[in-house]
Amino acid sequence: MADHYEVLGVSRDASPEEIKKAYRRLARQLHPDVNPGEEASERFKLVTHAYDVLSDPEQRQRYDLGGDGSPFGGGAGGFGGFGDIFETFFGGGGGGRAGRPRSRRERGQDALVRVTLDLKDVVFGAHRDLEVDTAVLCETCDGSCCQPGTQPVTCDICHGSGQVQRTVRSLLGNVVTSQPCTTCQGYGTTIPYPCASCQGQGRVRARRTVSVDIPGGVETGLRLQLPGSGEVGPAGGPAGDLYLEITVAHDDAFSREGDDLLATLEVSMPDAILGAKTTITSLDGDVDLEVRAGVQSGDVLTIKGRGITPLRGGTRGDLRVGVQVVTPTKLDAKSRALIEDFAKKTKAPAPQLAQFQQGLFSKLRDRFRG
Repeated sequence: MADHYEVLGVSRDASPEEIKKAYRRLARQLHPDVNPGEEASERFKLVTHAYDVLSDPEQRQRYDLGGDGSPFGGGAGGFGGFGDIFETFFGGGGGGRAGRPRSRRERGQDALVRVTLDLKDVVFGAHRDLEVDTAVLCETCDGSCCQPGTQPVTCDICHGSGQVQRTVRSLLGNVVTSQPCTTCQGYGTTIPYPCASCQGQGRVRARRTVSVDIPGGVETGLRLQLPGSGEVGPAGGPAGDLYLEITVAHDDAFSREGDDLLATLEVSMPDAILGAKTTITSLDGDVDLEVRAGVQSGDVLTIKGRGITPLRGGTRGDLRVGVQVVTPTKLDAKSRALIEDFAKKTKAPAPQLAQFQQGLFSKLRDRFRG
């Protein structure tokens, strides 16, 4: 509908006298007795209607607020783009706009599964077949929610719109409000014969197996997302996501620092003095170690590339083995005599404080203290 002010050719703040003057001028030009044309006749009707509204203070005020006949949207839909505001206050449907019915198909919920891994599984990754209690598609109705051979029917209350409307008088004029239909819950259809297997939900609870390849390098607290592996939504809607929360179990021999593995090697005093070769069993096989002569407690033996595979790929970390020299606590007389003779020959200095060093020894303090 044309704007009444534009029809009369006046501004929106025009005085009553200016409106009256504009109307008389246009009426003389467009009156059927003066201008019998069809176009002039239609314009004369618009001019007359515009003057009838704007010459009455109450009608003009209602018109300016977006009420009856306003070009900015009738009823509560006035003020141009303010329709959404009226929908917020009056439940939608300002200006008589019909709402859309809800869809029964909705996205399913996300699911969370906690997975415990051994440290060995973290080195290269692991495969798991997880049993998950979740919602799956109903095989009887295939998500339609209806008994086989039946289908939803159009709601006879809202006639498929999912909304019911009513008119409310307000200071802004007649306001048309829309609310979800209580008969069909806003879906626009009803299900007279719901599926007996899923009670009309389109999904059922079941346990299913989810195969997962867990990458190497994961750590406690990390969550892995598996899109589309969560619960199937109502009416066979798209499935949510499945999240795996990782917990790495304690290992008696190895610990982790970043992508490196840490371990402690106990070395006897004779082997520490003379040196030795040994083989240890790491998380991914045997590793040959050579203990140099004169090794000290806190020294570190590094084996490159025998640590953990990084989560985002790349070169494996290292295996770092901290040495702990084991001092014998029980000696027989002969062994004690040999040690005393050795001490006399080496003339070792008396025990004294050394310069404080904070290296790997401090990082492995929990192991050395144990």
